[in-house]
Amino acid sequence: MNWLEFSLANSRPWLELGLQCSLAILIGLLVHALLHRIACRVSSGFVVAGSLVTYGRRPVQLLLPLLLVQIAAGDAPDSLFLINPLRHLLSIALIAVLTFLCIRLVKGMAEAVISLHPADIADNLRARSVHTQARVLSRTVMSLVGLVGVASILMTFPGVRQIGASLLASAGVAGLVAGIAARPVLGNLIAGLQIALTQPIRIDDVLIVEGEWGKVEEITGSYVVVRIWDERRLIVPLEWFIQHPFQNWTRSTSQLIGTVLLWVDYAMPLEPLRQELERVCRAAPEWDGRVCLLQVTETTERAMQVRALVSARDASNAWDLRCRVREALVVFVQEGYASYLPRLRASFDRITDDAPLSPSHAPCGTVE
Repeated sequence: MNWLEFSLANSRPWLELGLQCSLAILIGLLVHALLHRIACRVSSGFVVAGSLVTYGRRPVQLLLPLLLVQIAAGDAPDSLFLINPLRHLLSIALIAVLTFLCIRLVKGMAEAVISLHPADIADNLRARSVHTQARVLSRTVMSLVGLVGVASILMTFPGVRQIGASLLASAGVAGLVAGIAARPVLGNLIAGLQIALTQPIRIDDVLIVEGEWGKVEEITGSYVVVRIWDERRLIVPLEWFIQHPFQNWTRSTSQLIGTVLLWVDYAMPLEPLRQELERVCRAAPEWDGRVCLLQVTETTERAMQVRALVSARDASNAWDLRCRVREALVVFVQEGYASYLPRLRASFDRITDDAPLSPSHAPCGTVE
């Protein structure tokens, strides 16, 4: 049989298989459209079900035609030319689509949980906890699903299975090297699970990290993005938060007490300054009404330190309130008690004409 006869003999079965696959794809798309419309009607009014239907639409649209095509290819005769590579390719595609479907369903579930707990409310501590758990756990699960999918695809190749078996049989040094190389990845993965369960940080928490003030903008599977106050982004590995101390200003509540320090002369009367502080706090929209206190916290040979304590509902308002109070107290002292600002005092000793001039009797002046 020459090449032309061989081609003609194999073209007809392939043509039949091609028609069957085309019909299978068409039927699969029609069935998907019908099932999707039914699912949308059934899931209307249910947040979780609606999110799963939305996120699972595209992979299911690929999965149904692929299943029917694989059935058609499985019914083809084994003697058909290149049918085995085609079946192998369809198996790989099916595993990839199933992995894609699982990843999308996990993401849809996480987004549904997040939407059920909105964070744009005054007391959003519970919502931020749920957001952090949902995002970190979903990314961890998606990573594991992707890893299982890739491993399943590789296991469909006999050569890869043999290589894997030989590596496992002689996994002494190779396993040690792989473990050392994968330590940062595994460390971040375990740290992510710890952060999701114990929650030392959450989405939108206010932190002091490496001397920088910022808010947690995003928690990924390997690092945390901290949005610093001047719009810079600080990228910190997850493992760092488990191994190093840091400040969390919103761990249990977002309320804060701010401090304003002012140095004045001993002659400065405190009661007018205290009344001015109370007036400024009552007029400030940032003040939450909890703390408004003026105290003398330190004294030196030149002046005394006055500390004003003011409270606010969150870190941003506390910063603005501190600046407002500081400016108001400085203006109050400048306008009404400018002579009571800190000064350096010195004395003049009278020196006679016949007395020797010693360094201790050198003239000095008053510096203000």
